[in-house]
Amino acid sequence: MFQKFIAGAGLVGSLLAPALALASDCPDHYAGGRAPEIRNPKLAVATRELCYGVFGVMHSGVTRTPLWSAEHLRAENVESAQGLKRDNAFHPEERLPRGQRAELMDYARSGYDRGHMTPNGDMPDRDTQRESFTLANMVPQDGDHNRHIWAPIEGAVRKMAKKEGQLYVITGPAFLGTNLKKVGNVLVPTHLYKVVYSPRQQRAAAYFTENRAGADIQVIPVAELERIVGIEFLPSLTTQQKERMLALPKIRLKKKSGFFS
Repeated sequence: MFQKFIAGAGLVGSLLAPALALASDCPDHYAGGRAPEIRNPKLAVATRELCYGVFGVMHSGVTRTPLWSAEHLRAENVESAQGLKRDNAFHPEERLPRGQRAELMDYARSGYDRGHMTPNGDMPDRDTQRESFTLANMVPQDGDHNRHIWAPIEGAVRKMAKKEGQLYVITGPAFLGTNLKKVGNVLVPTHLYKVVYSPRQQRAAAYFTENRAGADIQVIPVAELERIVGIEFLPSLTTQQKERMLALPKIRLKKKSGFFS
């Protein structure tokens, strides 16, 4: 089932289908109030939107992960989050059917981290922090990648949000190819991405990296990521705006003793 779901999810599949556009129940989390639009219909199977205090998720009941997790990242939220101690209250999402959601046992002794998509470090208070620990906001992530590649990306985006005042950020997994793995019932992504849009500059770009230790970090145009993944991430932007590359911070990778978010 997983292989059939993923086959064609990359470049060819994304070019063949029109966007599947639905009105979002939480438009405040998205640039222009418009959520991403799924271009590959195979990705639209068993999806459900979940709205939280400062982020929104499009969840897949097939992969049992988010297809994306999006936030309107404000400078004041970043400031508030800095004073919060990490909670680690991972929990299954009770709004999802049992047959479509991840459970704690899926990750147990799997060798993978429960990797936040919208990060705990962006949460401005205890309630939103707890929401960020829903498994609906997680993917199986290589532990070294989580701590030493992904955490510096998250930190750089927070720093940029403080400078810009606000950003729209969309984070998620990509499942490319046919040699895919599962932990329990949860599909392991081959890659992770983070789309960053600055309303002030009206420019966007994306970090894109394999889900493995020592992976390179690519910075690519949003339009290129859309072709790879099969999702139109910023439908409110014009083609010209998507072609203007936002200068994303260069990532200084942490040493292996570093803290991760």
